[in-house]
Amino acid sequence: MSFRNRVDAGQRLAGALRHLRGEDVVVLGLPRGGVPVAAEVARALQAPLDVIVVRKVGVPWQPELAMGAIGEGNAGVVNDGVVRMAGVKPDELSAAQTHTRVEVQRRVRALRGHRPPVQLAGRTAVIVDDGIATGSTARAACRVARAQGAARVVLAIPVAPADAVANLSDAADEVVCLFEPAWFGAVGQFYDDFTPTTDDQVVAVLDHAAAVHEATAAPAQRRNRPVSSDVAVQAGGVELAGRLTVPDGVTELVVFVHGSGSSRHSPRNRYVAEVLHRARLGTLLFDLLTGDEEMHRGNVFDIELLASRLVQVIGWLGAQPAVRGLPVGLFGPSTGAAAALWAAAEPGVDVAAVVSRGGRPDLAGARLARVRAPTLLIVGSLDQLVLRLNREAEARLRCPHRLVVVPGASHLFEEPGTLHSAAALAADWFTDHLTAAGAAGARRSAVGPAPSG
Repeated sequence: MSFRNRVDAGQRLAGALRHLRGEDVVVLGLPRGGVPVAAEVARALQAPLDVIVVRKVGVPWQPELAMGAIGEGNAGVVNDGVVRMAGVKPDELSAAQTHTRVEVQRRVRALRGHRPPVQLAGRTAVIVDDGIATGSTARAACRVARAQGAARVVLAIPVAPADAVANLSDAADEVVCLFEPAWFGAVGQFYDDFTPTTDDQVVAVLDHAAAVHEATAAPAQRRNRPVSSDVAVQAGGVELAGRLTVPDGVTELVVFVHGSGSSRHSPRNRYVAEVLHRARLGTLLFDLLTGDEEMHRGNVFDIELLASRLVQVIGWLGAQPAVRGLPVGLFGPSTGAAAALWAAAEPGVDVAAVVSRGGRPDLAGARLARVRAPTLLIVGSLDQLVLRLNREAEARLRCPHRLVVVPGASHLFEEPGTLHSAAALAADWFTDHLTAAGAAGARRSAVGPAPSG
């Protein structure tokens, strides 16, 4: 089997991926040569197209020989067999990896420019290349996609040696390869036209695919795309910076109450926010403390201070046209959980649901018994001290509540898959309870106020 060119390969590969039609798919091309192949797949699946930048780490004295690969977000793989065979020392490997990381960032800027990456959280990532020789780059790409929250990873290539396909079965949930020749020399031997793809061509393909997808996406898909804006909230005599993201058509909002060592820039909180966006929930990520205030450790544990500012922020939201009247939920990691519960116990503060992730609800003290909002406590099984404190706090709650222990998770939920589990639990909790609160509010509005006397 041979392919006329990369477009032909993409069209034939798309035929083998028909079973993905209807799924929430993002197609990711490995630059450069994989992008024109991926463009045909994205067109056939009516899916958005993006690049996933991964660079091989070459042996210093034989750069064409890959001893690993590095991708966006520093995800990477090392081929220990090649390292041993080539006699590469640890410091030589580290230096080569550092050089490759810098090159990856340069490539991202060159190919994607100011265009934000397509979000993968909760979606099926289809990774496409024009062919595979060893599989190191493809394996690293799969790791990048999973690190960015992809719920499922499909690796799709026109041609690759059978042993490489077999070795990649543990990296992707599904591997689709059109041709696995018995004799494999190089990818180019299976193409009539294997002219190198340039950076300018990659950028042009991405621009065209974005325009086509925007024009052909279903109205519901366009309506649900989030539009975010930076905001500044006056609370407690200071200005607090935040980011409000309100997808069109959503009817619920989640406020992130950042705890110790956390902020609106936290990768973990931003990841959870993306999962909530996919569940049709708006979010407000903001900082409860200014930069100077964070320098004083005591402020981070001043739950009353944090809660009082949170109450003012909730009041500010009530005056914003984009979110006025929406049921509000609170998501709090670490000390932010205590501030969320404290604020939820305040008279006159309308909070419809609370989720604590690796939180310290015990620091809310006597306020716990006054909380009325349904509360979910999420704790990692390895976080034994915080787990004990959550169980003690749970015993003091009088509201509808649940404690969920995520197996294999430590305090920061850094282990593979654990943060996604926590985010999915939070999305389900908020969806159930905020939707119920919104429906109850609508019924009250329809009936009108109770008659006096």
